[in-house]
Amino acid sequence: MEIILKEDIANLGYKNDIVKVKSGYGRNYLIPSGKAVIASPSARKSLAEELKQRAHKLEKIKKDAEAVADSLKDVALTIATKVSSTGTIFGSVSNIQIADELEKLGHKIDRKLITVAPVKEVGNYVATVKLHKEVVVEIPFKVIAEGTEEEAPKAE
Repeated sequence: MEIILKEDIANLGYKNDIVKVKSGYGRNYLIPSGKAVIASPSARKSLAEELKQRAHKLEKIKKDAEAVADSLKDVALTIATKVSSTGTIFGSVSNIQIADELEKLGHKIDRKLITVAPVKEVGNYVATVKLHKEVVVEIPFKVIAEGTEEEAPKAE
């Protein structure tokens, strides 16, 4: 079944994409919840017309995303968390902590745009921020034990 997405859906596609999904997923979830419509010929025509009219707006959104990406290019985060004696983290470091650290640096990024592999130990990792379907930034971050001397910001 082919559908037209009305909003971005993780691991499926972005708004106004035409994607193939299983019939049950489309009929029982996406269409009733208003996240998609069936890709009929008339819906495809109206989508093409809408995309044609919104092309310049989409270009501006992409340029804004690229500007944010440039500001995030040289950012490196240090996240302090509670750690056991073996170096294992109590819980894990997730996109929420990364979004909080970015906000402390003045970058307001929605946590839903940040993806990170499970972090269970102290070390160096990389988080991926998808600002736009064509603009992706990788942010390196270091996980350290709470109370270590690395945690304190250096005086300038």
